[in-house]
Amino acid sequence: MQVITIFMRLFFYLLYHPFAWAYDLVAWSVSFGRWKDWIVQVVPFIEAKQVLELGHGPGHLQRLLHGRNLLPYGLDKSRQMGHHAKRRLIRNGYANINLTRGVAQFLPFRSNSFNTIVSTFPTEYFSDQRTLAEVRRVLINGGRFVVLPLAWITGKNFIDKSLAWIFKITGQAPLDPIESIVNKFKFLFQNAGFEVEIQKLKVKSSLLLIVIATKG
Repeated sequence: MQVITIFMRLFFYLLYHPFAWAYDLVAWSVSFGRWKDWIVQVVPFIEAKQVLELGHGPGHLQRLLHGRNLLPYGLDKSRQMGHHAKRRLIRNGYANINLTRGVAQFLPFRSNSFNTIVSTFPTEYFSDQRTLAEVRRVLINGGRFVVLPLAWITGKNFIDKSLAWIFKITGQAPLDPIESIVNKFKFLFQNAGFEVEIQKLKVKSSLLLIVIATKG
């Protein structure tokens, strides 16, 4: 299992950096076309206009937020992802682009700046206590941190079962019971000072977990 973990970390590093151009293809392949349907599920949980996306990746959620007349900002560690996201937004006719290169543990924004912070399928940084402290700092009182951390493929056909197996052996879908994972997330965010609600959504033969952590 440790070998698989090391391999997956290397894989994701390559996918987010030198091979960022292949991200959409890989995401489509491993989810069998569901990936974009998954990330759009966070949009109804976004409140008010001032939104920060952590780990904006190739910019699909940024495009959706612009299209809803919100004021989105994005942060990503990858220079290549910043390039792809900016190009996507320009291609779709958006000029007011607010993308920053950086890490979630040290957010380059003023305190009490955002109504909502959102992250879809983040890597380990989202559970870092430094990240959660920074999220609390830049959120307004009553603001929320919306995270889509996990998806399970639940379909019964051969392709779905094969993809579900791949998710499990690569660690993308934990083997622990779902309620155990829910409790771990609740403890993590409550320990960081958030009020926590966790929703389970069924979307196209898959199950999504969405964390809504509110700054009290």
